[in-house]
Amino acid sequence: MARRFRGYLPVVIDVETGGFNSATDALLEIAAVIPAMDDEGLLYAEHTLFYRVEPFAGANIEQAALDFTGIKLDHPLRMAVSEERALGEIFKSVRKSLKASGCKRAILVGHNSHFDLGFLNAAVQRCGIKRNPFHPFSSFDTATLGGLAYGQTVLAKACEAAAIDFDTREAHNARYDTEKTAELFFGIVNRWKEMGGWDEFA
Repeated sequence: MARRFRGYLPVVIDVETGGFNSATDALLEIAAVIPAMDDEGLLYAEHTLFYRVEPFAGANIEQAALDFTGIKLDHPLRMAVSEERALGEIFKSVRKSLKASGCKRAILVGHNSHFDLGFLNAAVQRCGIKRNPFHPFSSFDTATLGGLAYGQTVLAKACEAAAIDFDTREAHNARYDTEKTAELFFGIVNRWKEMGGWDEFA
């Protein structure tokens, strides 16, 4: 894994939020897919973490965002945790995988990844977390990769082109979107390898 991505561990992240501004709008859900690599050098999902998140004090939440995601903040089974708890659990798992894979740092993989990375970094800053395992500004964007590999930049359409099942009724849930983004990313990386585009011994 470390040789494949120049020492970086690609961790797939998706967030659902209360708006588009990472500085002012609430982080409401976050999910992460931690990857592993088999003996053939192919990526697969090792495990998924998912947390519903309590809005930070003073957070802005747009009703249009709730309507879009379908998140119900007052649902009795929402069982949200603090940003600090959610990030702490995800970062703990990422650090464990970094050690196991021999990678030096994680790099965020996301669909329109700058959005997810912006909200992740904002939450890290709010929580005063000193050791963020993710690269602060670099990321892998599956919107770009989907456009390159399949001519599609929308997640649902890129998955369809890649023969990945995608249920639009499940979309805009952080767990579902993260797992589908991971399938898309791993599929593109693995296909590239199978086509001879990367050789770990080169």
